[in-house]
Amino acid sequence: MTTTILRSDELSCPSCVDNIESNLNNTEGVSSAKVHFNTGRIEVEHDPETVSDEELIKVIAQSGYEARVSQF
Repeated sequence: MTTTILRSDELSCPSCVDNIESNLNNTEGVSSAKVHFNTGRIEVEHDPETVSDEELIKVIAQSGYEARVSQF
């Protein structure tokens, strides 16, 4: 397992957080996803051999939000 940190500047409401968390947590290879509304930080613990960072970004995009990999 690895933890990938992503960021989204498009979170405008708590339901955005719920939507992204739900979609990520229902993705094969993801063991947990936590979205921080105030900072736009998205922490995803996942198996990198099952789901890549790019695939995580696609899941978020399918949820209606842009995201990018972040160092912080």
